[in-house]
Amino acid sequence: MVATRDPSMQASQLQGYALVLASCLALGQVIQMLGPSKKMRARPILWVFILVSLVPYMVSIYTANQAQSLVPRVHPLEAVIVNAKMEFEGMLARQSKNYPTAEREYRRRHGIDPPPGFQEWYIFAREYQSPVIDEFDMILESIRPFLRLSGKEINTIIKKAANTPNVELWDCNFSLDRIGTGSNTTECTHPWRTNDRHFGLMFDRLLKDIPKRPLDVRFLVNHLDEPRVLIPPSSGSDKGQFQLTDLTQKSTWDAITKHCPSNADKGGRVEGAFTFITNNSQAMDLCAHPEYKNMHGLFIGPTSFGLIEGTVPILSTGAPSTMGDILFPSPAYNVESDFHYNPGHDVGWDKKKNKLYWAGSTTGGFVSDRSWTSFHRQRFVSLAQNLEPKQHTYLQESNKGVVEQKKTSFWNGRLFDVAFTRIFQCARKNCHDQRQHFRTRNWADKDEAMKYKLAFDLDGNGISGRYYKLLASKSVPLKQTVLKEWHDERLMPWVHYVPVSLGMEELPELIFWLTSTKAGQERAKAIAEQGREWYNKAFREVDMGIYVYRLMLELARVQDPGREAFAV
Repeated sequence: MVATRDPSMQASQLQGYALVLASCLALGQVIQMLGPSKKMRARPILWVFILVSLVPYMVSIYTANQAQSLVPRVHPLEAVIVNAKMEFEGMLARQSKNYPTAEREYRRRHGIDPPPGFQEWYIFAREYQSPVIDEFDMILESIRPFLRLSGKEINTIIKKAANTPNVELWDCNFSLDRIGTGSNTTECTHPWRTNDRHFGLMFDRLLKDIPKRPLDVRFLVNHLDEPRVLIPPSSGSDKGQFQLTDLTQKSTWDAITKHCPSNADKGGRVEGAFTFITNNSQAMDLCAHPEYKNMHGLFIGPTSFGLIEGTVPILSTGAPSTMGDILFPSPAYNVESDFHYNPGHDVGWDKKKNKLYWAGSTTGGFVSDRSWTSFHRQRFVSLAQNLEPKQHTYLQESNKGVVEQKKTSFWNGRLFDVAFTRIFQCARKNCHDQRQHFRTRNWADKDEAMKYKLAFDLDGNGISGRYYKLLASKSVPLKQTVLKEWHDERLMPWVHYVPVSLGMEELPELIFWLTSTKAGQERAKAIAEQGREWYNKAFREVDMGIYVYRLMLELARVQDPGREAFAV
């Protein structure tokens, strides 16, 4: 039984060697128990069975060494990383240094004047040394459909949506006029819930220091983890009409991609068959990737999904490319202490374990049949634990110096420490099947990832609240997601984090290069340092406040009763 354990899947070389030693001792004990019987003169031949464990051990060592000897001298990712860093530095250099420039840049990008209060916002952002001034296109893109309706029509829609039964929205009001009165500046109400998931507290903290000018905004906040809004292409013609459809535990793909163009551009990766991500927005574009339909729990069978089809302004923490939720920072990022970075729990790079770590639960969707094998978290853990042996793709350099792909069943489990700690959100039988399939662990410390050089992060039911903790740490975040967040414009893949595709075809080669080659290890350390440095510059609480402040100005313009509808 000991001899059947694959040495390459053990957590260390020592554990692989221990399996060989244990099987040899067991074999020796059995042989000695046979005694000196004359009928057992061939007893020494039984020692040949030592090969049952010794051969796999030697083969795994040889395969690992052989793979390392054929690593490309200049890996394709080197160029990807250099180009990403140049692009990021160029973006920083282009940020407006004075107000007139920022105002002109706004008009150039969006074709309209900035909203009232933009100058005060600019002064506030510069006063708090925001490294980002112009990169807020995401806000305007999400607001654009609502400008096609008048301010009065928007207010009517907000009121109607807030009063719709079972809509699961918080009706929030922010007003600077209440400052100093002893009451919160943000008040959020729900037809029957009392816990607003810290939304009011979060907005109060982010907006507490903004300039004291009149600003009254009413906005709807999504209570659910999952996104909500699908805006028709003819936005504005619905005149306040919307439809609420419950797709809980049902396939959502056809509904949320029905407005995709038939000629969507398929891209976002290095040219060729290998799948390193080079353009994150294209890689996350659902219209360009119909194969995502059966690769993510949100599309296969979400735990909750109340789809609102219509021009309804709703704030959510994350949304896929085809949906029209207005994005804002998650309370996990500044209010909920369990998700905050604690430097006392981190260790230096050289003290971290040289492998990839992830531990968590089976959130991401509700399992009611065998479809759990396609959910994004289950696929990741199955791959990392090598539970479904298959051919993996690696890059190797031929004798002629050509970088080629090679498929092999080799999988070095010593580079992964991945497991589920809780299996739920599933029917009883399907929970049982998953417990039988996965190697689970009982518990994992919330800061355990900081003991490893590589830390994986991926979607749950919605966005992952762990992400900022990993960015702030001295580890490298490897990020897999199909959900846009407010920060996407200020984070650069391969500079601050390592992107991973939803299909994960590149993961074996990627982990091998980052952990087992000198060049890869140096790049991993640099990305960890750059991500940490940028987090401390651009992800402070005041930076989130600068984003939300600008969002409030745009929302105030959208719902201004005196504003007429216009196309932009």
